Amino acid sequence: MSRLHNKTALITGGTSGIGLETARQFLAEGARVAVTGTNPATIDKARAELGDAVLFIRTDAGDIAGQKAVAEAVETAFGHLDILFVNAGAADFLPIEQVDEEAFDRSVAINVKGPFFLIQSLLPILSNPASIVLNTSINAHIGMPNTSVYALTKAALLSFAKTLSGELIGRGIRVNAISPGPISTPLYGKLGMTDVDTKAMADAKIPAGRFGNPGEIAKAVVFLASDEAAFTVGSELVIDGGMSNL
Repeated sequence: MSRLHNKTALITGGTSGIGLETARQFLAEGARVAVTGTNPATIDKARAELGDAVLFIRTDAGDIAGQKAVAEAVETAFGHLDILFVNAGAADFLPIEQVDEEAFDRSVAINVKGPFFLIQSLLPILSNPASIVLNTSINAHIGMPNTSVYALTKAALLSFAKTLSGELIGRGIRVNAISPGPISTPLYGKLGMTDVDTKAMADAKIPAGRFGNPGEIAKAVVFLASDEAAFTVGSELVIDGGMSNL
């Protein structure tokens, strides 16, 4: 298929999980793709999978100067940008009494501050029309214990999608959000959850009876990024297997 033929796209956090799968699907749809990442080993692995035609940019998603450098790298490589998928994020699930200022500031920097200033830095090179998709979370809607900081940052991103959609549509820039539920990515292993834990969570919390897979999220991002969604502005697509309906 070629829904993104001749489009240029940037995916933050594009070297693993949802970001990596979205990069694969963008390439399959004809886009020229740049991805960001922080871990050199993960970047090398993604390069081996995606190929040298992809632009890889190593950066800290929470560093403001780094966001300006990303915009400069994209401009140098592509000249302009048609699609931005803000996917990089931090997820630290802790009881409120265990959250210190450093952990709080890190999550806010990566999940909120970095995306805000990345969009600001990219404005001069965003096309008319262009599409921005923000990866928020179902946690912005549900009161899941131990996710207070994560949820507030994702709620902020969801607010960005609505406010920036109104502010930027006059420039031809559509802003929308996806809000995934639990997705089978390396995240849950990093949080210390075993396969038994994730199965129990799926059985108890997700009507569909399973975690989603990255491809299901990537397909939604492709739609929002494409001209098929030209009249979709300031919207949120919830992809959670029915979890938020419980």
